[in-house]
Amino acid sequence: MKKIGIFGGTFDPPHYGHLLIANEVLCSLQLDEIWFMPNQDPPHKEKSANVCNEDRVNMLQLCIKDHPKFRVETIELKRPGRSYTYDTMKMLTTLYPNHQFYFIIGADMIEYLPKWQQIDQLVQLVQFVGVKRPTFKHETTYPVVYVDIPEIGFSSSMIRERLKTGRSVRYLLHDSVRLYIKENHLYGS
Repeated sequence: MKKIGIFGGTFDPPHYGHLLIANEVLCSLQLDEIWFMPNQDPPHKEKSANVCNEDRVNMLQLCIKDHPKFRVETIELKRPGRSYTYDTMKMLTTLYPNHQFYFIIGADMIEYLPKWQQIDQLVQLVQFVGVKRPTFKHETTYPVVYVDIPEIGFSSSMIRERLKTGRSVRYLLHDSVRLYIKENHLYGS
């Protein structure tokens, strides 16, 4: 049975914090792979208007290309409408019956778990992996395995704001992603 970490998100843009989280979970839980899964239309977050799904996938592929255990999974982008984790994981467990899935969530999502669509059925399909953050509670009645990661003090929204105002994002983004953003005039850069 292959142990697969699923890391969902908007990845708008994908940054070094995402890569750090994925690698820490991969190593801590001794997973076989991490699949980065960009959302189509997440119920709790808005995507940037000027960045299409193809751009987000391209940026993800650029920043993970050197890691043999990272890959991009586009199953949510192939479905229209809202991206609900239960629907996606039901499809993935059907497609890959010999895989055990570990769904990576941030501390902000741990507190939100009771509001997730069909959460009681979802916990039967995946093992949740909570990434700890110092300013959030990590308490829940749902089964969550926790992984400590070095603190990350930046986010995609901060990076988008820096790009919009012409400030440096060096060392926040993989060089290939910075170049892609510049060449494609994304985020007002």
